[in-house]
Amino acid sequence: MEERRKTEGQEFVYAHKVQYYETDAMQIVHHSNYIRWMEEARLEYLSHVGLPYDEMEEEGIIIPVLSASCEYKMATRYGETVTIIPQIEKFNGLRFSVSYQIFSEDGSVLHAVGRTSHCFLNRNMKPVSVRKVAPRISAFFEKYRSPRV
Repeated sequence: MEERRKTEGQEFVYAHKVQYYETDAMQIVHHSNYIRWMEEARLEYLSHVGLPYDEMEEEGIIIPVLSASCEYKMATRYGETVTIIPQIEKFNGLRFSVSYQIFSEDGSVLHAVGRTSHCFLNRNMKPVSVRKVAPRISAFFEKYRSPRV
């Protein structure tokens, strides 16, 4: 098993029980669902630490996905529960990226690792620096960004 990376402060862990519709004929999770789980975990994480996505939208900021990747390590099956650990990796005011580790419920099996990258846009779909237009949002990302190694 790979070690779970620790975040500064309290680690956030999102749990997801695998549903039958997420599987194929062999009851193995279809690869596309891991990307969905990463989004679920990212949005729950934002909400958990006090920055719900709907509040960002109310401030006129949206965070579309620019890229998503996932490396599959071990199959996940119907009925299992996975835990997903999202971590903000990079933030520069215009863009940010999040890494994800997807483990078995007990943490003994690493099922997948992934990454998404995002940018900040205003309601007119124009790039914005949250450092300039949304300091509260910027402060959140500065606070929860993982320390550089």
